[in-house]
Amino acid sequence: MVRVASHRLEKNAKFVNSLNVFPVPDGDTGTNMSLTIKSGFKAVNESTSNHVGTLGKALAKGLLMGARGNSGVITSQLFRGFSKSIEDKENLSAMDLAQAFDNGVKTAYKAVMKPVEGTILTVARVASEYGMKKANETNDTVEVMSAVVAGAKDGLEQTPSLLPVLKEVGVVDSGGQGLTFIYEGFLEGLSGIAGEDVYQPDEVEMDEMVNATHHQSVQGKFDTDDIEHGYCTEMMVELGEGATTDEKFDYEKMRNDLNEIGDSLLVVSDDEVIKVHVHTNYPYKVWEEGHKFGSLVKIKIDNMKIQHENIIEEDDEEPAKETAEKPKEVDFAVITVSSGAGITELFESLGVTHVINGGQTMNPSTNDFVDVLNASKAKKAIILPNNGNIVMAAKQAVDLVDIPVVVVESKTISQGMTAMFSFNPEGDLDENKENMTEALATVKSGQVTQAIRDTEIDGIKITNGHFMGIVDGKIVIDNEDIIEATEKMLDIMIDEESEVITILVGEDGSEEGAEHIEEYITSKYPDLESEIHNGGQPVYQYLVSVE
Repeated sequence: MVRVASHRLEKNAKFVNSLNVFPVPDGDTGTNMSLTIKSGFKAVNESTSNHVGTLGKALAKGLLMGARGNSGVITSQLFRGFSKSIEDKENLSAMDLAQAFDNGVKTAYKAVMKPVEGTILTVARVASEYGMKKANETNDTVEVMSAVVAGAKDGLEQTPSLLPVLKEVGVVDSGGQGLTFIYEGFLEGLSGIAGEDVYQPDEVEMDEMVNATHHQSVQGKFDTDDIEHGYCTEMMVELGEGATTDEKFDYEKMRNDLNEIGDSLLVVSDDEVIKVHVHTNYPYKVWEEGHKFGSLVKIKIDNMKIQHENIIEEDDEEPAKETAEKPKEVDFAVITVSSGAGITELFESLGVTHVINGGQTMNPSTNDFVDVLNASKAKKAIILPNNGNIVMAAKQAVDLVDIPVVVVESKTISQGMTAMFSFNPEGDLDENKENMTEALATVKSGQVTQAIRDTEIDGIKITNGHFMGIVDGKIVIDNEDIIEATEKMLDIMIDEESEVITILVGEDGSEEGAEHIEEYITSKYPDLESEIHNGGQPVYQYLVSVE
């Protein structure tokens, strides 16, 4: 179920990204949710258990650590509640399944400070309501899952009427769409009936499944002498080819025949190829089975006892290996998120100890924060997310480490830099959080980027290819000339209290253009100071702060 859901969302991630309300080239909800569910699948795939509750726990942990962006974090909370509901279950009844979705919704709503309808939460809630209603009518889990999918689609259709900005732009909620794809994948995996997006594992995915199955079996043994079937045997069969082919491929028959001569069996196939992994004492019987249905194009056999002894030796030697680049160790860590070499250098010059590469186009996961916090060996830490879509992942990390950590909720690069001017390395966490948070309100953040589609938002008509000026998250300017767009945006940002303007030039911006903008500032606002830095950031040609 989880594999099919992961594949379905990955295949549709670009579509989910396209539902971004703002017509900017940084829609990332689909990417974030796809990476989140992929992390959950990886955890499930690596589990050696067949216990539903244990697998649910693995899924929840994988999603938690891999959560990216607000929709990814909310997804992880949905399945945190889901897994809590089934933790003692070996199998799920129809009512168990419905109640798990219901508990997931309750957990997710509690996790969000101010739940907003018209979002992924609405889709999850309506889906759960449909599931509970169906569970009171039937004991069929497939029917309940079908009802959950129907509810998700209904909830998704409701999102524009609940959130005005979605209706204005003419899209449904992107996070809700991503969750609907996940639920559709669950239904396909549970029922065995593929939807319109037919799922077939490709050769790379077949290899991943085979490797995971082998890893589960070998690592589950504690003593080499415990290995009952001595040979890890793999083969790839091209269907319908070969002199010995005498039968039409029957998936269930092959599985049953091979299951009698070994364990850790995995048979995956598409219309042309079968790939088999099995642990057995009779490799030749595996190959004979393959010959019945086609031509052997690849075979492999490993002595598992020797292989396991080598693994044990490698594990013993592993502590001696050093990573190429270890994060520096400090007593007081200040961790921020940025993309662009120039911006990273600026943050480090202001006292940031660790920079996680990321931002609007690639949100770091909860695990990324946890890894840096643990590697820093710090006794306390501050996190500056610098993006509203990263705040929730950062907050989740706080509860997963053993040291005190606070999150200063900076939502832009400009806010993050302004906050650092209020950082006191000798102060305690509460004092720094208070001072740095207060500093966020003293800066206005401007972004200039190019529109990727025609639309209208807040009365501003946006033309595909024009440049937009965005101030503190709101589009205020549309202009075909990038310099004019930036200058008009500055006119909106500057007021009587303004003193300093900073321009960060992105990888698609130009120093020459920034100098033209600075000349405009000097001419129109002679009392203001201005400075230009090469930020190197993607997506935004210019980032502008007014303090």
